[in-house]
Amino acid sequence: MAFINISVINASTVLSDADVEKVVPTLQTQVHRDFAPAWGIDADLQFVPHGKRPAAGTWWLVVLDNSDQAGALGYHDLTRQGLPLGKVFAKSDIQYGLQWSVTASHELLEMLADPDINLTAFVQKDMGHGRLFAYEVCDAVEADELGYQIDGVTVSDFVFPSWFETFRKKDVTQFDYCKLVKEPFQLLKGGYIGVYDVNAGGGWTQLTADETPHVYAARPKVGSRRERRRIPRDHWLKSTVE
Repeated sequence: MAFINISVINASTVLSDADVEKVVPTLQTQVHRDFAPAWGIDADLQFVPHGKRPAAGTWWLVVLDNSDQAGALGYHDLTRQGLPLGKVFAKSDIQYGLQWSVTASHELLEMLADPDINLTAFVQKDMGHGRLFAYEVCDAVEADELGYQIDGVTVSDFVFPSWFETFRKKDVTQFDYCKLVKEPFQLLKGGYIGVYDVNAGGGWTQLTADETPHVYAARPKVGSRRERRRIPRDHWLKSTVE
């Protein structure tokens, strides 16, 4: 039994309880078999049908339709008990031709690696320049086509701790589960990472695979991890839902 227990809650109108429930064993396999050996973090998952209450003391991974619903239903930044909460916007994924199971995997693994959304890796290029890289383990390899299958369900690739270690040389170790990344901080096609230039002091920006910086605030969905990373903790809201 793992120390962390996570309730996978179906609150979506576009996915049935059966749709969500059949993916939970796949997510469990990924956590136990693939993620835990690489990161030393494990969790036990349990499915919660539409309208049912999650067990007390569990973290939540909530399957919603979109970010508007996330606000309307009161699923905010933390569970009612102040514990970590992840969100999957299934309807938005389907509208854009994406696989919601990849997003669920992505959000689950990132919640496990950085549950308080406050970890970073500091890279000081020289005495005059330094960057904080958000400790997000799927963003760099997040494209659906980079994922892999478990029992016929596609899940997200994820980076290893070595991805955040500047002393690693090219091709000398494994940087992600699918062995696609060749060196630290490499962003694959469709990948991105949140960065904070400590010298500029202009807040979080988003670095993409083509090395083009984008304004961080303009990209994230409301309620997403990227949106919450830039919000002061005293502005985080607990869920009003049991």
